[in-house]
Amino acid sequence: MIDRIDLRLRAMIILAGCGLALGMALTAEHVFGLAPCPLCLIERLPFVAAGLMAAVALLAPARPVGLRRVAMGVAAVALLVNSGIAFYHVGVEQGWWLSSCSSGALPEFDLGNLDLAAQINSLPTAQPNCDSPAFVWHGVTFALLNVFYSAFLSVLSFLFSLLRYTSRREIA
Repeated sequence: MIDRIDLRLRAMIILAGCGLALGMALTAEHVFGLAPCPLCLIERLPFVAAGLMAAVALLAPARPVGLRRVAMGVAAVALLVNSGIAFYHVGVEQGWWLSSCSSGALPEFDLGNLDLAAQINSLPTAQPNCDSPAFVWHGVTFALLNVFYSAFLSVLSFLFSLLRYTSRREIA
């Protein structure tokens, strides 16, 4: 059944999935005022990369299909990496490990410079911490949703890149 889906439609599905994730993140940030932490911002980059690869697969020439398959495979790897970054983010939120953007992480000071007051005043103050999520619903955070969403899109993209392409003439 899934092998009867045209390669362009496969690329559109992955592109739409990446666009949906980025759209939700930007809506949460700009409409609902949820400030993203540094890891949240990093998690957006693989969606951009996977979306670009899906666009390459969408706009590539029909034959040979190798370029489309490679682009979908690269998109799958980017989404799998994003799932790993999101899992790391969940670990930071749950306190399984510290991150440099956690509230418990200590800033680095140059002890050779004796003007510590100037160093303390130069630290960023308004940046959200990665260990305190901006939104939690029954224990589910955006990072946890991203683990599963990115993994789902990655598996879908891998399937789309590996399955045989059936042309419309072969279906009829």
